[in-house]
Amino acid sequence: MNTTDNTLYPIGDAAHRTGLSVSAIRFYSDEGMVEPTGLTSAGHRLYGVQAIAQLDFIRTLRELGTGLEQIRQVLTGESTLRYLLAEHLDVVERQEADLRIRRSVLRALVRQENPGERIGLMSRLVTMPDADRQRLIADFWQEVNAGLPTDDAERLGEVQPRLPVDPTAAQLEAWITLAELLQDAEFRSATRAYLQEAYGSSPGAIVSTPPVQTFIAAAGEDVMPKLIAAHASGLAPDDPHSRELAARLVHQTADALGAPLDDGLWERIALGFRRMGQVMHEVLHDPDYEATHKRYLSLVATINGEPSPDAELEAASSPGAAQAPGTDLFELGPWLAEAILAARPTGARPGR
Repeated sequence: MNTTDNTLYPIGDAAHRTGLSVSAIRFYSDEGMVEPTGLTSAGHRLYGVQAIAQLDFIRTLRELGTGLEQIRQVLTGESTLRYLLAEHLDVVERQEADLRIRRSVLRALVRQENPGERIGLMSRLVTMPDADRQRLIADFWQEVNAGLPTDDAERLGEVQPRLPVDPTAAQLEAWITLAELLQDAEFRSATRAYLQEAYGSSPGAIVSTPPVQTFIAAAGEDVMPKLIAAHASGLAPDDPHSRELAARLVHQTADALGAPLDDGLWERIALGFRRMGQVMHEVLHDPDYEATHKRYLSLVATINGEPSPDAELEAASSPGAAQAPGTDLFELGPWLAEAILAARPTGARPGR
């Protein structure tokens, strides 16, 4: 359309050019959104190219589901088009996510062979819209993470359920159960209390500090795999290679904790590894953990079609149950303790 055209068009032509009905154009005019450019001698409305362009713009926004007040704000300059479109994109993306979840739920229900179980699942599903189930998870983490260090809160909240396109009956059951559980005030309170104890106080607070987390990540990628490999290969804890790796681990630990590299630190680290299997076993079977955070993680793992979150640690902290060579903590821990003590410098003294 040539925007320099000064021709005025009757309302019928404006309707034809914009795809709007004549009554809709009259409505927008009466609402003061797009005034007629002029009137005929008989009082009929006429529209110029600028007014027609505005009407076409309104039609596009209305097709996107934009409210009249939002359109009015854009036309008057109270709001920007970019901001309005960003809002609409957010709405559309949420609707898309909701539809994907609904599709997954319907597919699972259709595949359910047992009519009684199908009806049972449906009756539990109708108690809450699918979109509300998804938003419930965000609300849950916002509540139970309150007061935790930011890094811990973000990391814990990253564990989210993602119902697959074609969920099994077990996955759909877990999806429903999780939503029911997250609405339970007692479960929320107990989970928050557990997380505060685990991450908000010593030693949890110390372990969650950035230097210690950085050390854990670095050791997990560097020193620990090499120590596990040395143990699995049958090297003695006092072998020079074992001692060199153990010494590196102790030095990294001291740096992360900001602790003096004295004789007492070597002994404390060695004692910690010697008890590693038993401690991990106790942590994984802590009744408070099993009833709260582990319950959440297990349901999410089922929904996502993933292994139990503690499967590897469970195997490693159960004597004789570890699958990978060298990962039985009841064997690895004492071996690491011996390697650390063997690597300890003779006559170590307090201070660095």
